Amino acid sequence: MARAMIHNRQDSLERALHLFWQKGFHATSLKDLEKALDMRPGSIYATFGSKDGLFQESLERYASLGLANLERILLAHESPLAGLAAYLRGLGGLCDQGLPSRACMLVKSLLELGEREHAARSKAEELLAGMEARFVSRFADAQRMGELDSRLDPIRLGRRLQAEVMGLRAFAQRDVDSAAVHALAEDMALSLEALRINGESGNNTH
Repeated sequence: MARAMIHNRQDSLERALHLFWQKGFHATSLKDLEKALDMRPGSIYATFGSKDGLFQESLERYASLGLANLERILLAHESPLAGLAAYLRGLGGLCDQGLPSRACMLVKSLLELGEREHAARSKAEELLAGMEARFVSRFADAQRMGELDSRLDPIRLGRRLQAEVMGLRAFAQRDVDSAAVHALAEDMALSLEALRINGESGNNTH
């Protein structure tokens, strides 16, 4: 019984995540949540505390899935720069996936939420900072391995990469074809690989 309850809660969270990602916090009504989750208002509040609580859990779930995907790609490459470049190339396929939105849910939330939703906005900021920190650490790894100039700043590089990812995902939200997004992602990946000392190949994998 406990396992079934955990499964049902997780399933409800996934449904809420997709709805919030597609419509945003404000445009998602309690009625929308009732229909998507097949739950009465009392059950939603008993399970998640509030709409805001459910939204914050959805943000955390979204971020954990994103980080897991990033880690999977990075672990497949001995070269930190090659791993980051592969991550960018993967984002080129945004238009080929049946996503609720091609834009980043965390960025959409950061732009939508105001002071009235301070806790949720802070959560989005915190989760974005966590992703940025992972980028920064990988650039620092590249320096320790000698594939990145020691004079470059890993923090600045990590922030630039996050800005590029944000921009690429926002661009993909437009009415553009998949080839255009793939091309932009490839250009970004090549620019990142160009940072490698001695121009070593970016395809070094386990």
